[in-house]
Amino acid sequence: MTQILMPKATAVWLIDNTGLTFKQISEFCDLHILEVEGIADGDVAAGIRGADPIANGQINREEIEKAEKDSDYEMKPNKFDSDELQPTKKKKGPRYTPLSRRQDRPDAIAWLVRYHPEVSDAQISKLIGTTKPTIKSIRDRSHWKINTINPTDPVSLGLCSQIDLDAIVKKAAEKKAKEDAANAEEGGETLTPVEPAPLPSEKPKVEHTLESLFKPSEN
Repeated sequence: MTQILMPKATAVWLIDNTGLTFKQISEFCDLHILEVEGIADGDVAAGIRGADPIANGQINREEIEKAEKDSDYEMKPNKFDSDELQPTKKKKGPRYTPLSRRQDRPDAIAWLVRYHPEVSDAQISKLIGTTKPTIKSIRDRSHWKINTINPTDPVSLGLCSQIDLDAIVKKAAEKKAKEDAANAEEGGETLTPVEPAPLPSEKPKVEHTLESLFKPSEN
């Protein structure tokens, strides 16, 4: 099956704009049906804007119409060149962001900080073309427009691709898992073995003789 780009964003659009069943959407987007139900209920994919799969060439309108008429019909996505599914190679230097989209970067940063705290500031900076001071100000809520920031998926804002986002999240998760494992091992080595409590010292034996018993006290 052809991999669907931006599966969650696509699911959001299909839920809002078609009469497809949750099962059809889950099969098309390669998501668990419970995840699709969570998206419909607003519990999953919060802040993600819908991505029109027809507009971005992932499927034809005729396929969706067929599926709407037959709940058992499994939609067939358009095929993509496998090269298009590879993470784009980053050039050295900050990522260029069109001027019209730069105002959306705080929303994207807030979304990454909230839903993927394991991603480092350096990774966020490279992903959406922002600065570390800006990221820090959003993390500690000192940003000048913090009260109007609306956490939004950077993919739906057009600041990065879903492939690039997934690659960075996966890399950050793997790094965190290794660090947690290393910390657990280090913590285990520092535990000192419990030593048995020392035995109480024996009381000195008192020997009484007839002479000591009948000896008058010096006082």
